[in-house]
Amino acid sequence: MPQYLVAIYHPDDYNPSVETEATIEEIHALNREMIAAGARKFVAGLSSPGNARSLRAQPNGKVLVTDGPYLETKEHIGGFWVLEAADLDEALEWGRKAAVACRAPVEVRPAPLPASPRAVVIRSQGLKRVAVAFKKI
Repeated sequence: MPQYLVAIYHPDDYNPSVETEATIEEIHALNREMIAAGARKFVAGLSSPGNARSLRAQPNGKVLVTDGPYLETKEHIGGFWVLEAADLDEALEWGRKAAVACRAPVEVRPAPLPASPRAVVIRSQGLKRVAVAFKKI
C-alpha cells in the first residue's frame, strides 16, 4: 500500500506551551484512530527550528555545519506522520483530520518508501530522539 507524509506546519514563533488540553486530546484521539485503522506507520514531533543544524557539502569535500534550518522561512515542520493509505484521497482525508486536530496547516505528499524496508532504529539513552535508517532489501 502506498505511503504518505502528513506534515504539520507551525509559524516560527510557535510556542507549544499554548496548546490546550483539548488540542492535545484531539491529537491523541487522531493517533488512536490512525492506529486502529492500521494507517499509522511512524509519527514524530520536532523541536523548534532553532535546534536544527544544516549540513552542506563544500567543493573541497568537507561538510559545513551551520546553526538553524536549511531554509529561512516563516513556517517550519512541527511534526509529521508517515501513513499507509490506499490512495491520495484517503491520505488527504487523514490530512484534513490532522489540520483540525492540530489547528495548523498540513501538507500531504507521497512518500515512496520500499514496501518492506528493513528499519534500523537507534534510541539515545535519556533523549527523546529516534533515528530511523532504511536499507533496501
